[in-house]
Amino acid sequence: MPIDSSQVLRISEIFHSLQGETSRVGLPTIFIRLTGCPLRCGYCDTAYAFTGGQNMTIAAILQQTAAYRTPYVTVTGGEPLAQKACLTLLTALCDAGYSVSLETSGARDISGVDPRVSKIMDIKTPGSGEVEKNLWANLDCLTQRDEIKFVLCDAADYQWACRIIAEHDLDKRCPVLLSPVHGQLNPTLLADWILCDRLPVRMQIQLHKLLWEDGPGH
Repeated sequence: MPIDSSQVLRISEIFHSLQGETSRVGLPTIFIRLTGCPLRCGYCDTAYAFTGGQNMTIAAILQQTAAYRTPYVTVTGGEPLAQKACLTLLTALCDAGYSVSLETSGARDISGVDPRVSKIMDIKTPGSGEVEKNLWANLDCLTQRDEIKFVLCDAADYQWACRIIAEHDLDKRCPVLLSPVHGQLNPTLLADWILCDRLPVRMQIQLHKLLWEDGPGH
């Protein structure tokens, strides 16, 4: 009997680490990284996930996930929503009792994501090189359980993000995160800008980059 394609995903890796970003920062988390991404952001640190990986059934993914005995799961990429079966996986993880978050670029429709999932959605800045890929209709799918993330390359990205936050009242929709590109934008500068402008956001620095420059993390 052939395997149901709706139950199979291409997986780059499954690993256990500390959540390095979002409001869940520091929590021991299982990361399920899906292979493939239609974007090519200039600062991407997971280009190894563009190709390769292995096919796994959702049942096998759940079995491997259960071995870590941790309630928090993050589905990431690449761009996880580039694989249609990702939606099925997210629901299966929620049904299994996990607290699930999804890291997505904002370039794919999020309307079909299980409402129990916390969506961590990027808004791509001009500095990313992929600003035209933003799917602005996704903003209407966000709730207070979700989070918006801007990864900033420079002062121009920061000013652009400030304008987008104001134009769309983003802080009224859900928490907004600003993150400096590691090794490119001085985080102290970003902190000063946020305080000076009294911006209604949360600043974050990637914890995993501080702990493991080339090791675990996401």
